[in-house]
Amino acid sequence: MELRQLEYFVAVAEERNFTRAAERVHISQSGVSAQIRSLERELGAELFDRSARTVTLTVAGKAALDHARAALAAAGAVGQAVDEVSALLRGRITVGMVIGCTLTPLFDALAGFHRAHPAVEISLLEDNSDRLVEQVRAGAVDVALTGTATLPDGLDALTIVSERLVAAVPAGHPLARRRRVALRDLAAHPIVCMPPGTGLRTVFDRACAAQGLRPAIALEASAADAIADLAARGLGVAVLSTSMAAGHSDRLTAHVVDDLETPALLALVWRDTRNPAVRELLAHGRRAFGKPAPAHE
Repeated sequence: MELRQLEYFVAVAEERNFTRAAERVHISQSGVSAQIRSLERELGAELFDRSARTVTLTVAGKAALDHARAALAAAGAVGQAVDEVSALLRGRITVGMVIGCTLTPLFDALAGFHRAHPAVEISLLEDNSDRLVEQVRAGAVDVALTGTATLPDGLDALTIVSERLVAAVPAGHPLARRRRVALRDLAAHPIVCMPPGTGLRTVFDRACAAQGLRPAIALEASAADAIADLAARGLGVAVLSTSMAAGHSDRLTAHVVDDLETPALLALVWRDTRNPAVRELLAHGRRAFGKPAPAHE
């Protein structure tokens, strides 16, 4: 019994006509008929009733149909598995990373993926979050670590960090002595923050717009360390996330902004997991960031 015989059998059963089945499998009608006859001889039973204009399954044919389909599906799965392994032996994957990223688990994930699949070339692209999301949508980037206010529509995402925003100031600044800080308090001072196109800036701008506030953005920098350095020198109030500010507690006092409850998110985003390299990288990413795999995987 050959797979092609099962393929012809299923085609005739579904088309209920030898001519249409032959067209579907791209061989002659006589070829299909001959292979079906050979299969019937091997099985010791007729699979089709040919007495009428429309071909119908016999009782034996009905019993065989589901098994034939399952056998073809299993053979297809074997081929797909081999294709996926072959694709992982060679190829290229492009990873996007938000500017100023200092999260070492991302680098751990890339290193683990490289050790497992050394022939796959990894390209790392640094850009602001908005542009990275668009490049993932366009297929130019396979997976990207982005800062965002909300998870992007139409893409899959894994949230890595979800944190409130803080106002960080040096000793002697009027806000350093406050027990609580609101968004309006920040707006009374020059602001040092990330540029437009970053998740943190989007959260901040939307919150200000919702209250009709127009704070003076004195300086912009893409790296949290640079923002903290500028604020420590008295050039403005640093707007950072909780963990960003925590590394500078020796020189900056950080207050969670009371009325800015929307968190800034850091997330891995991707469009398509049919690429086996993407699936493998995401698995390494989940392990590196301590995120469990979805139940359906």
